[in-house]
Amino acid sequence: MVHRQSIVTLDMEGVLVPEIWIAVAERTGIEELRRTTRDEPDYDVLMRYRIDLLERHGLTLSRIADVIGGLEPLPGAVGFLDELRARTQVVVLSDTFEQFSQPLVRQLGWPTILCHRLVIDDDRIVGYRLRMPDQKRAAVEAFRALNYRVVAAGDSYNDTSMLLAADAGFLFHAPANVVAEFPQLPAVDEFDDLLARITASL
Repeated sequence: MVHRQSIVTLDMEGVLVPEIWIAVAERTGIEELRRTTRDEPDYDVLMRYRIDLLERHGLTLSRIADVIGGLEPLPGAVGFLDELRARTQVVVLSDTFEQFSQPLVRQLGWPTILCHRLVIDDDRIVGYRLRMPDQKRAAVEAFRALNYRVVAAGDSYNDTSMLLAADAGFLFHAPANVVAEFPQLPAVDEFDDLLARITASL
């Protein structure tokens, strides 16, 4: 009999680090950038909205990178991730972009991250390229096809397909609207509770 090893997949923004676009909104005063995947289930609609806002306000990649460079992981996130990685394999599945993630991934101890890529023209964000549609769910299904038991955690609409595809999925720091729409997903708000839930599910 083949033994199933385990792997944990985690969202990044809102789970391990602050929401990047909210931080940019706070730093620049562009309140419309506070809209995230917690509010808008359609990622393409959300990104086109953001890119239009950046163009209208003349906001460059360099300016956004400056904001990201000042962010730190959420309190307790590094210890949680270290403890989890000591027990099992962990992969971060994020709908952020390579150009955004590096300063935060460095502070998290360089976990493996699968994310997307921005299209840049002369320091302006002019588009984006998804690594693939619904990449979080596809990654979970691929890991399960490789005979891994997958345990997942995330906070937003764009995490729910990943959580439902996993052997066990948990909402973490999720807003009330997402918790209410997905009552089949246990919801927790503290890293200690999430670690205990994940460990019990491995």
